[in-house]
Amino acid sequence: MTKTVKIFAILLLAAGFGIASVPAQAKDAPASGTAAKAAIESFYTTLTGVMKAGNELGFSGRYRKLEPAIRKTFNLPLMTRFAVGPAWSQASAGEQQQLVSAFSDFSIATYASQFTKYDGEQFKVIDQKPASGGGVIVTTQLTPGGGGDPVSLDYLMRPDDKGAWRVVDVFMDGTISQLATRRAEFVSIVQRDGIPALVNELGEKSKQMGPS
Repeated sequence: MTKTVKIFAILLLAAGFGIASVPAQAKDAPASGTAAKAAIESFYTTLTGVMKAGNELGFSGRYRKLEPAIRKTFNLPLMTRFAVGPAWSQASAGEQQQLVSAFSDFSIATYASQFTKYDGEQFKVIDQKPASGGGVIVTTQLTPGGGGDPVSLDYLMRPDDKGAWRVVDVFMDGTISQLATRRAEFVSIVQRDGIPALVNELGEKSKQMGPS
């Protein structure tokens, strides 16, 4: 596995995505043209640009550049809900807000700390097709810089409450076990020490990834 592929694996784990954990929404709208595909293309353009200027930007600069693109492309509140698991429904509105904030900061910080430079990586958006459980799957391919076998990265996307197509799940070469493990870790922390402990854990991890 190349360095770039390892980074994507880390990001998927960090985000706590669990493919089996995101049920279909009752009112998924049909995809309009290639709207979902265009959203991923836009995200990849931003990500590549940040990587190319990575050294000059530093961690804080990369974070600022990536934050709006990540928040626009990924449905972080919904991802937080399913990463936390059953405890979400028992959490107060304030606790839910803290979880979304901590989870979002952690996810963005992970991208900013891992995508530090550009080594010729190629991100290619291939297709958009209906997903069997609702929404659409946007299939993409990552080719590591300097050669190496391409890696498939597929994004499950669904419209949010404003009709914008956003990512709710990620598939890497069809592997889901590691993603489920991260979800299990979050659930374990909450069950053992409560929601504040998970918020603090995510906050500490975000700080550790930032500038020293």
